[in-house]
Amino acid sequence: MKKIGFLSFGHWRDAAGSQTRSGADALLQTIELAEAAEELGVDGAFVRVHHFERQLASPFPLLAAIGARTSRIEIGTGVIDMRYENPLYMAEEAAAADLISGGRLQLGVSRGSPETVLLGAEVFGYRPAEGQSAADAAREKTEIFLAAIGGAKVARTDPARTGFSGGLAVQPQSPGLRRRIWWGSGTRATAQWAARAGMNLQSSTLLSEDTGVPFDQLQAEQIELYRQAWRDEGHDWEPRVSVSRSVLPITEEIDRIYFGDQAHEDQVGLLEGVRSRFGRTYAGEPDRIAEELAADAAVRAADTVLFTVPNQLGVAYNARILETITRHIAPAIGWSAVQPAGRGKP
Repeated sequence: MKKIGFLSFGHWRDAAGSQTRSGADALLQTIELAEAAEELGVDGAFVRVHHFERQLASPFPLLAAIGARTSRIEIGTGVIDMRYENPLYMAEEAAAADLISGGRLQLGVSRGSPETVLLGAEVFGYRPAEGQSAADAAREKTEIFLAAIGGAKVARTDPARTGFSGGLAVQPQSPGLRRRIWWGSGTRATAQWAARAGMNLQSSTLLSEDTGVPFDQLQAEQIELYRQAWRDEGHDWEPRVSVSRSVLPITEEIDRIYFGDQAHEDQVGLLEGVRSRFGRTYAGEPDRIAEELAADAAVRAADTVLFTVPNQLGVAYNARILETITRHIAPAIGWSAVQPAGRGKP
């Protein structure tokens, strides 16, 4: 049985037509959309993290707020760029958000995507070690983070104050969180690394490799390699795999005005000197989108599908998109709604 969720980049801009004119608008409307999505039976509310841009940037206050205002929906990221993070402080924040939500955090982490900022992580004070790439730095921090949320002793007591020497873990700890961490992977090799590290897989809509096959087939191959690496590693639990899709159903004239010319096929080009493939946009009548997604090899292979939303069009508009997806599109890919929860906690 598949799960579905929405993925918001949280764009905000004081421009004509934008319903999110400020950072406050983007944050508060994300919380409201998560509440509306939960009422529709959607399984997950996920946010993208970008620094130095008019988008969502600091996820943990937002995730904690969503967790406090909802009761069932999963809350997560897709993804946090680990180059910017202090992994031990992040372990404390993640555990706190998970405890507030009652164990619903599904945290996606990775090396991050191409940025407009120059050396952004270094501006935050994090410079890779000599000879270490940005990707290496992100993976190293991820390993420290995973150990910390798993309860590893990462510090020592001060004998002068305690009278003994012993190990200390970060606090609080949230049971089960270690198995709800996802790695956002843009290649087959990093997907295999994620499997060996014992993380769930978020397959990126931007794959920084291209073998000439359609995007969904390349992504499905990545997923199979990940699952084989997982089996080879001998983990004693079953991982989850998500893919994201840009889906813009057209049911009213206003939808046609916004998205009538948005449908396109895979895009292929050079990104940072690497031939890359970007997934297509599905725009059109809901029944046709449902048929196309049902034939998508990676959608079939994944257990979770995240639908990106045009958040600047506002909560009501995006809730209508999600309602169309739940009624007319998601059932075609193997999803069935749970009993919708009431809004908020008693």
